[in-house]
Amino acid sequence: MVKYRLILPLLQEYLSIFPAVGLLGPRQVGKTTLVKNLNLDRECVYIDLEKASDRAKLVDAELFLKGHVERTVILDEIQLMPELFSELRSLIDEQREPGRFILLGSASPDLIRKSADTLAGRIGYLELTPFFAEEVAVDELEKLWIRGGFPLSFLARSERESQLWRQNFIKTYLERDLAQIGLSADPRLVERFWIMLANAQGGIWNGESFARALGITRPTVNRYLEYLEGSFMVRVLPPFHQNIKKRLVKSPKVFIRDAGLLHSLTGVASMDSLINQVLVGASWEGFVIEQITATFREEFDYYFYRTHQGAECDLLLVKNGQVKTAIEIKNTLSPKLTKGLQISMEDTGAEEGVVICRIDQGFPLSGKVKAMGLREFLGR
Repeated sequence: MVKYRLILPLLQEYLSIFPAVGLLGPRQVGKTTLVKNLNLDRECVYIDLEKASDRAKLVDAELFLKGHVERTVILDEIQLMPELFSELRSLIDEQREPGRFILLGSASPDLIRKSADTLAGRIGYLELTPFFAEEVAVDELEKLWIRGGFPLSFLARSERESQLWRQNFIKTYLERDLAQIGLSADPRLVERFWIMLANAQGGIWNGESFARALGITRPTVNRYLEYLEGSFMVRVLPPFHQNIKKRLVKSPKVFIRDAGLLHSLTGVASMDSLINQVLVGASWEGFVIEQITATFREEFDYYFYRTHQGAECDLLLVKNGQVKTAIEIKNTLSPKLTKGLQISMEDTGAEEGVVICRIDQGFPLSGKVKAMGLREFLGR
């Protein structure tokens, strides 16, 4: 079953503008399936850089690629051969036409930035996320929360099948994928770190405490976090502190991005088991944040707000330096207006406040604050 992805029109627009388009995202998120089902004006040639036979075709990359000038060349897992970027630059400069190359990668632009800088002005980057709320049926939101959005997990025939897929994904990621993107580390140590992050979902980052618990140095812990973030497993949400004189928390908050992986890392097998755990609130918060960022993408910059006095806001949507919406996220059917949200809105000058909770129909909590369900907020 191939589900329609909402990024498709944007991807096609990029292909009509840029000579090269980089489609990035975690492994198994559907990048290859998406591009193989594109309706392009040009014929395509697909190269999987994980296959030795395909890598052999690029021993003389210039000769091979010049033989496919009239086709769109799809290079999958581009981070495995970053030396191709300089070759692509020369070819693009010789014949600058849109849609010549599609580069698929499981590492973010930051991890391959030294190579990506070679294509500056020639490439447009897009991120393909796991399925998000706008891509699933109205009655599948809870399923999306518990299973996560990776296609083979979400579309699995049973909860058991979904759990097994996620467990094996985590194992493969630790034992193979991290090494492929350049992190040389003991997989068991990284697994402990990842599980610790999951159990501290949405917490303020304290690298020193993680380093002590794992018996490693703080720079090593920071490197683990950088690679998990760079391979789209973790979101590092920065604090907002623009032009505010109060004493603010200046360390970021850290979330496991996919709720299904979060639940596998913490031993949560079903919604019944989740609702009885302390983790449920943090799980809902991280899930909501991912749905919002996947839906609105670069329309906003995303922050959280917290003062040392305790005023807090889970998510700020900022555009051109102005806080458009201050969001509090609550796993409740009975939302209330909190003092923390009011103070956060006053401090940041937010235009409106929203409490996103588990309701279907929104209602006002004050003149500037409204309680809303997640789907209602995303559909505004």
